[in-house]
Amino acid sequence: MAILDEQDSNPTLGNLIAQQIAESFQQRITFADYMNSVLYQPQHGYYATNAAVIGARGDFFTSPHLGADFGELLTEQFVQMWEVMQRPTPFTLVEMGAGQGLLAVDILRYVQRQHPEFLRSLEYIIVERSAALITEQQRQLKALEALEVSLHWRSLEAIPLASVTGCFFSNELVDAFPVHQITLASGQLQEIYVTSVKGENGAVQFDEVPGDLSTPRLAAYFELVGIDLVSKSYPDRYRSEVNLVALDWLETVADRLQRGYVLTIDYGYTSDRYYSPTRAQGTLQCYYQHTHHSNPYIHIGRQDLTAHVDFTALERQGKQHGLSTVGFIQQGLFLMALGLGDRMVALSQSPASSPQAIQTLLQQRNALHLLIDPMGLGNFGVLVQAKGLTSSESVHPLKGLSLLES
Repeated sequence: MAILDEQDSNPTLGNLIAQQIAESFQQRITFADYMNSVLYQPQHGYYATNAAVIGARGDFFTSPHLGADFGELLTEQFVQMWEVMQRPTPFTLVEMGAGQGLLAVDILRYVQRQHPEFLRSLEYIIVERSAALITEQQRQLKALEALEVSLHWRSLEAIPLASVTGCFFSNELVDAFPVHQITLASGQLQEIYVTSVKGENGAVQFDEVPGDLSTPRLAAYFELVGIDLVSKSYPDRYRSEVNLVALDWLETVADRLQRGYVLTIDYGYTSDRYYSPTRAQGTLQCYYQHTHHSNPYIHIGRQDLTAHVDFTALERQGKQHGLSTVGFIQQGLFLMALGLGDRMVALSQSPASSPQAIQTLLQQRNALHLLIDPMGLGNFGVLVQAKGLTSSESVHPLKGLSLLES
């Protein structure tokens, strides 16, 4: 049982979740419901109250926090997609989960400098559910009003069906979707539920209990990815996650894409690695002030909760909804194919001589190395899917996937 530490948690959020549990059937909620509340409760959830402290001062950082190179290299891929598709107008970029808006700023500034023809064809849509993050994104992007680019904020549901020609893309979005937690008990698949009681001092205490699956979709998920968890290969009390929200999200994206690509960047594995019998406690991680641990019942509303992405599930769900897999590659190889190595060479040949200029170059070089670090960001997965391309467009290789092993 985990006690809600009111000195380092949001007690209002803890009490709201306890009330949600008390009003639920059997006085318990799925872990997915719990995770959704601690991250996305509109007034007190993590992303409602910590929007401006992602990065060096916050609990974690993402590739865009390392500088503009990540966004600029991604832009090179978007421009090539546009060219492969015979330069349609408009070409719509839909950024899903745009964080503080840093990536959008880097992309649009680079397009203005390097690809003005693409800018004239470009429509940019941001999909974001956090009101606090939308406010921060609009603040960051206000400086780009002079670009006169078509820029909008929409929910996925508000985008009309089969209306987008272009690319839906995300960076570290799917890992933040609420996940169900499952476990094995005497060879049977069960689900982890969250319960709560009030302690003697009035503090909220959360606990976990196993029970029957809340939805048949959990068993169907393992059929989709071809994993048999009740086989003798898996030990009793084996525990892992199932991201049903990711399946719903990708279905919605596929329905709104008429022609073009879906590009998903995140940390994760294929199903055979995700559900390895040796990964007996799953992948759920909690991030608090740049440290990580595995207790989701402390620092409530003050810490981030994530789970790795099952890329096999995204590939197979996409196929069921009209998306073909173009390629799956590590971020390090993807960025190198788009020109990151050339940027490293250019830095090494810089004539900088003053201590300040040399320090700046060292920082830039370190940032580029971090983007391709095989023990970190470089090991992220990059999944590219496509829909509605002509036969000649489909066979045209994308530059970012050119280092894939044949």
